[in-house]
Order: sequence, then C-alpha cells, then structure tokens
Amino acid sequence: MTTDSKQVTSRSQQKEKTRRAIINAAINELGEDKSFASLSLREVTRKAGIAPNSFYRHFKDMEELGLTLVDESGLALRQLMRKARQRFKKHKSVIVTSVKTFMEITETNANIFRLLFHERSGTTRALRHAVAREIQFFIVELTDFIQSMGFEKEEAYLQAEAMVAVIFNAGAESLAAKPSQRKALELRAIQQLRLLAVGARESYLRK
Repeated sequence: MTTDSKQVTSRSQQKEKTRRAIINAAINELGEDKSFASLSLREVTRKAGIAPNSFYRHFKDMEELGLTLVDESGLALRQLMRKARQRFKKHKSVIVTSVKTFMEITETNANIFRLLFHERSGTTRALRHAVAREIQFFIVELTDFIQSMGFEKEEAYLQAEAMVAVIFNAGAESLAAKPSQRKALELRAIQQLRLLAVGARESYLRK
C-alpha cells in the first residue's frame, strides 16, 4: 500500500470513528424524560468531543442523525430477535424465548428502545415514518416465521401484527418499571401472546 493510500485509509477510519462517536453520544443522551427531539446539536457534539461545525461533515442535520439512529436501532433489535429464534430451537418455546429476549433488550439497551418508542409518535414526520418502517420489518420477519409453521400468509401477517403490538407495548411499559413490575409485564405479555396463538390455531383448524 502506498503512502497516499494509507493516508486515505487513515482519514476514512477517522471519519467513521467520529461519525460513530456522534451516534453513540446521541444514544447515550436519551433518557426516560429526554427524547431525541429534545436533543440539541451542540449537546451531542459536546458529548462526542467535536466542534459543532464538524457535525456537518457527517450529517446534513439532526433529522438525518435521527434517521440513522432509527435505522441502526431497528437493525440491532431485529438481529437480537433473530438470535432469539435460534435460542427457540434449543428451548422449544418461541413465545417465552421471544418475550424474555425482548425484555432483556429493553433493560440492557434501554435507550435504543426509547428512541423507537418516543419517535413512534414524535413530532418529526420523517422519524415517525422511519420507526413505522422498522416495526413493519419486525412484522414481516415474524410473518415469515409463522408461515413456516403452516399458516397462510394473510393469517400469519394478522397474527404477527398483533404479537408485535403486544410485545412493543410491554417493552414500552417496562422502561420505567421496577424489577418486580418488569417480571409481571413479562408474564402478562407471554400470556397474551399464548392466547393470540391459541386463537389463531383454532381459527386455522376450523377452516
């Protein structure tokens, strides 16, 4: 590799490092009473350790940063839920495994979920649409999984849509819950999903 190539690679790596620092700073600043909409550019850049003007080398504006956060958060959640389905193959309970995994995510990666939850009904239209798209990705992946168990596509989709609503609501409630309350929310979500699954199966068998 030539000296010029090394310099280009080094600059590219530094740019990506700074971009990642901005993303991480924004996620870390989120909290129970602090949505992405309430973050300021100066606040984020200060936490990232860069000058405010440097922000624009990586993102057009705060909205573009928000869209990136939604994309990355949604992808991270989907990857973790795919791992849950791998765990299901060992433990033989897709509902229990999925709910436990999702609740673990909301506890260990709370700000990722806060971003999706807050911006789902936030003031920025682009972010609302981005979150809706990420949730739709969840529904489509779950639909495919349910179809693999013998359901027709339309029935699988309706079941997946209802199940995603239940699990997201449980996750949202768990963000400010105490450990004992989180356990109760987890058990309630499992029971609700089981009832949905039983109802879907009975409907399928009556056809």
